This record gives sequence, structure tokens and C-alpha cells, in this order.
Amino acid sequence: MKRALRIAARALLLLLVAGGLAGLVARWILSRPAPSLQVPPVGYGSVNQLKAAYLLGALKLIDRAPPVPPGIQAETGIEYGRVDGKPLLLDLFTPEGLTRPAPLLLFVHGGGWKSGKREDYLVYTTHFAQRGYVTASLSYRLVPKAGFPAPVEDAKCAVRWARENAARLHVDPDRIAILGGSAGGHIALMVGYAQDRPEWEGSGGHPNVSSRVAAVVNFYGPVDLTTPFAQGAGVVRDFLGGKSFQEAPGLYQAASPITYLTSNAPPTLTFHGTLDEIVPIDQADELESRLTALRVPHEYARLEGWPHTMDVALPVNQYAKLRVEAFLRERLGPPPAVDAPPAPATRSSP
Repeated sequence: MKRALRIAARALLLLLVAGGLAGLVARWILSRPAPSLQVPPVGYGSVNQLKAAYLLGALKLIDRAPPVPPGIQAETGIEYGRVDGKPLLLDLFTPEGLTRPAPLLLFVHGGGWKSGKREDYLVYTTHFAQRGYVTASLSYRLVPKAGFPAPVEDAKCAVRWARENAARLHVDPDRIAILGGSAGGHIALMVGYAQDRPEWEGSGGHPNVSSRVAAVVNFYGPVDLTTPFAQGAGVVRDFLGGKSFQEAPGLYQAASPITYLTSNAPPTLTFHGTLDEIVPIDQADELESRLTALRVPHEYARLEGWPHTMDVALPVNQYAKLRVEAFLRERLGPPPAVDAPPAPATRSSP
């Protein structure tokens, strides 16, 4: 009995010590400076440290399904194209009270080209609509029903649709940017760099309309599918119809955004974390090197101590919003002013 009590006492002591250490760690993490445009969010030494911070409540995640705020008109399930009799859909968010055509931000979700949904980017579409941009998030054909080049064709179709309907959408057709994360980042880069190439335009609709974009924002997307990491990735092989690199090296090259990179590429902003275990950081490093060599206007947010899908973490998401808006203002110009809704009438006291 005494031995059992001693064991229980030791266990209680360990719990108290662990609790105290946990409190100290939590207080240390919470004391980190808030991210700003000049101060990136402080990362972690390992993925395990990041997980511990989350479990301790010291790392907050975003609300991935925020409500549409007042002053934003949301139109969901808009058909932007049609392939094999099936509609391609997007959701559109327009600020009320636009005074002139606004830039369009077109978001492409991730999910390994086989999953994900357009609603995944509500946190961005609603935020930037509040900032005066017209925003949209699109669905595209997924593996296994459709692999490369179907998602690229669909995204290009969405750009053509927006440009063809620019006046009705209150969009400036010369200020369209495409943004995406992971597989969506790859698609955004393909749209941006493989400009007006007939082989990737597809048959979704709106022919003879340009699919060019004025800027690209890439969140941790793969850029070179011929590298060893991509050659060994099952999701890449599935995306490319089940063919290995040894069977179809030309296909892997054709599906790589970096293949099409020239000095005429649109300005590019890339976010990538050094702890990314899904898409290695050297993919973004390679893109940075090539963009620099070609003198393409670009920015690279290389975030130390953050993993794949890092912008679900609140501090990274806050930083990304600031950085994206600054980049877009520089490259596309500011969005138009939005008329404030009229204030409710107030009754004076008798």
C-alpha cells in the first residue's frame, strides 16, 4: 500500500512539474510579437514543437468557414464553364458600393489535385472582398475522374469567363490575379506562366478570350515535377494518369510550371515554410532562383519553422493577408473605394 502511495505521489509531482513547464512554455509562445508586414510570424524548431504549441492552446487556428460579412454580395454556384455536359462552378464575392471596376482575385483550392473544395478559401475571399476586391473561388475537375491538364484548363476557363463578363462583374479585365495553395498553387503558376498556350486552354467555353493574368500568388505549390520528390510522390503520379517519370518524362516536364517560366511571366509572390514535409522548400527556392535570374518582379516569403498548409495557423494567416494585399497594391494598383453603407437613422431626444 505504501509503495502504491509513493508511486502515486511521484506521478502527481511529475504532473505538477509538467503543468508548470507547460505554463511557462505557453507564456513564452504567447509573448511572441504579433506578425506585421515587417515582422513575419515566429516559427518553431520542429513540427512536434508546433503540435505541442497547438495542444497547449498557444497556437490558434483560423475559422475556415467564416460568415459572409455585411456589405459583401455572395453569389454561389455560378457556372463559369462546361465540360462533357457538366458545369464548372465558382463562388463570387463582390463589395457593395463599388465606384469603378475592381481587380479580381481568383482563388484555387488545394488537396493534391484529388480533393478540396472551393469553400476552403472563404477566409480569403471574404476578407479581400471587404478590402475592395472582387473575389472568386473555383471548383475544378479532380483525380481520379480527371488528371492533368484538366485542372489547368478549368482555371484558365475561369479567367476567360471573368474577362468576357468583366463589365457585368464590375471587374477590371487587366487586373486579374490568380492565387492558390499546394495543388492550387501549382495550378495558379501554370495559368500564370503557360500564357495563352492553346494546348492547355481546354474546351470549357469562352474561346478566343485571353487567359492571361496580371499577378500570381503561390502558397507552397510544387513548381518542378521532374525532381526526385515529385517523381516519388503518389499524388503526382495519380495526377499524371498513373505514369511514372521513367515512362513519361516529357509529361512530368509539361506539367511543371517552371517549364514555361520566361522573363515575361507575371509578378509572383510565393509563401513557403521550411518545415514543409509535403512540398519541399527547395521547390520554392528553385522558383526564387529562376525568377531572379530572369528578372521577373517577385517576392518570396520564406517562413522559418512553418509546415505545409501553414496559413491555417492564425499568425501566418494574418501575415499572409498583409503581405498579399501589399503585393497586389504594388502590382495591380489599389482597389476602388467602396461606398460605406448609410448609417442607421438616429432619433433625437425630445
